[in-house]
Formats: sequence, structure tokens, C-alpha cells
Amino acid sequence: MNSRVRSLFPTLLYVAPLQRGGSSDLNRRLLAECSQLQIDDVAGQRWSARNYPGGYTSYGSLCRMQQLSPTFAKLERALTAHVRTYAKSLALDLEGRELSMTDCWVNVMPQGVVHSLHLHPLSTISGTYYVRTPSGASGLKFEDPRLDRYMAAPPRRADAPESLRPWHTVAAKVGQVVLFESWLRHEVPPNPSKTPRISISFNFSWF
Repeated sequence: MNSRVRSLFPTLLYVAPLQRGGSSDLNRRLLAECSQLQIDDVAGQRWSARNYPGGYTSYGSLCRMQQLSPTFAKLERALTAHVRTYAKSLALDLEGRELSMTDCWVNVMPQGVVHSLHLHPLSTISGTYYVRTPSGASGLKFEDPRLDRYMAAPPRRADAPESLRPWHTVAAKVGQVVLFESWLRHEVPPNPSKTPRISISFNFSWF
């Protein structure tokens, strides 16, 4: 980059494995509980039919899984360490308080299911943990938060640096954590695989 050009207002993402050496044991338990939840959660099935066509999410029924399941509570503890690291990278002044998990829910995306563009209001840091990602599964697609202010700006070149592109997709990978600030809009394109894509989403809040 030209030395006269400054980089301002960066958008920082955090991507890392949940645990060193892998998280296969925890992931197996999470997969089993997610699969069972999809069968047992009648209220979630009804909510999903109205709001998440073709898929299943416990967002509208069981959205605090860390308080209901020891397995999800273990996931919360592992995620908390990553959130602390990310918060330091963001230079957040937490005034001595901890960011705490307020929401945690399951998402199951069969073939063709999409999660449209959205953000996570009333939260500080949000994220996703990938439980099952079949070959070719859709990644997590982020939108440049300045996109609606570009006005007469020309499009970016095809070889533009990653940091200057209007969209960025983080590939979905089993055992991986993706963290982002909750105001950042994102979506999941249609799942092209015949095998359902399973993830766990969550919010951490400061208040």
C-alpha cells in the first residue's frame, strides 16, 4: 500500500479452531444433541416452518442451550476464551466487566435452505461454531458495512485485496469458530449439499 494511504475503520473477523488438537469428542456429543433436538423440539419445528423454510433452528424456542445442556455449557466455556482474545484485538474497554453468553441456538440447513442477510441486535460479539459441514457446504458471507454509502463508487477490480472487497465469505469447517461484531450483516447462501449443514450460533453481551 502507498505510504501516503491510511487504513481506517477496519472490520475485524476472528477465525480459529475451537480447541487445540481438535474437538472431535465434544463435536460428536454436540452433533448427537443437535440431531435429537431437531426431532424433539416441536415448538422449534413450528417456528422454523414459519420463519426458516425447509430448515430447523431452535432460535425461536430453545435459544439458551448453554443453560439447558452440560455439553453446550462446555462449548460456552471453550468459546469464552476465544471471545476474550477477540475483544482484546478490538481494543474494547469493558470497564472490568465480562462479556457473557446470552444466547446459543442450533441451526440445521438441509439442501437448498438459505439464511438471509441479517445482524444480531442488542449483542456485542456474535459467532458460529460448525458441527457438521458436508463437502461444498455454504460458508458465512459478510457484507461491507459501508455498502449502502458507496453512492457513485465504481466496482472493485477482480484482483482487489480481500480488505477492499464488498463481500467476504469464510468457509464452513467442522470444529471451527467464527466471531464478528454483532452489528456486521451476514448471510448463508443456499446449502448445495444433500447432507444437512449443522451449526451453533451464539451471542455474547456486555450489559
